[in-house]
Amino acid sequence: MSTLSQSAVPRYIQLATLFRRNIETGRWKVGEQIPTVDELASEVGVARATLRQALGILESEQLIERFRAKGTFVRRQPKDHLWCTMETNFAGLLRAREGATIEVLSAADGQLPMIVPHGIGELAPSYKRLQRRHSRDGEAFLLADVFIDERLVPRIPPEAFTSKTALKLVADVPGLVIKDAQQTLTIGGADLETAELLGVPLNAPVAFVQRTAVDEEGYIVLIADGIYRGDLVRVDIKLR
Repeated sequence: MSTLSQSAVPRYIQLATLFRRNIETGRWKVGEQIPTVDELASEVGVARATLRQALGILESEQLIERFRAKGTFVRRQPKDHLWCTMETNFAGLLRAREGATIEVLSAADGQLPMIVPHGIGELAPSYKRLQRRHSRDGEAFLLADVFIDERLVPRIPPEAFTSKTALKLVADVPGLVIKDAQQTLTIGGADLETAELLGVPLNAPVAFVQRTAVDEEGYIVLIADGIYRGDLVRVDIKLR
């Protein structure tokens, strides 16, 4: 079994991720009994209390089931694991995920972004800021902080804010040409607010994505900061 990293992510969350992977790969098969807490403690070298916390996460996800005097058994495979594909091309970023819903948590006009990623383009005079939460089957998978050039907002139908991806919101504006666009992906842990809004444990793995789009006049028409649940996202990159 893999050793645990010396990261800021709590050990019980690292263990839960490791054990979940055991189920996904079939090392721990559905219907079979998994090693005891004592056996796992000997194998990974952590306290039994930490192991019980990790197993508690899997039990709350209904992946395992514990029976008194019998042991712990794998109940099922993770549901819809890694269904949330992180697109790496412009066309893919315009597509909304099938079955997803978008909820606007807050909206404010006359805003300016605190951070301008990628170093491309010039800031517009002001932006409309939206905080949005994307969900599927009642399960949140993405939080997004979106800044849209306020001059474009009158040309965006109100219903688009709850149906279109951030990039498509500006790409569909009549007459607007996107001259440049960049995306950056980093991995980190969920803070208190993110954990609450995405329904994940504190410091659970998440993917941070920053996107910037610039029009043909050189203005930044979109800055979008997204936080994806790490247990649902995957990145597919076409090499040829």
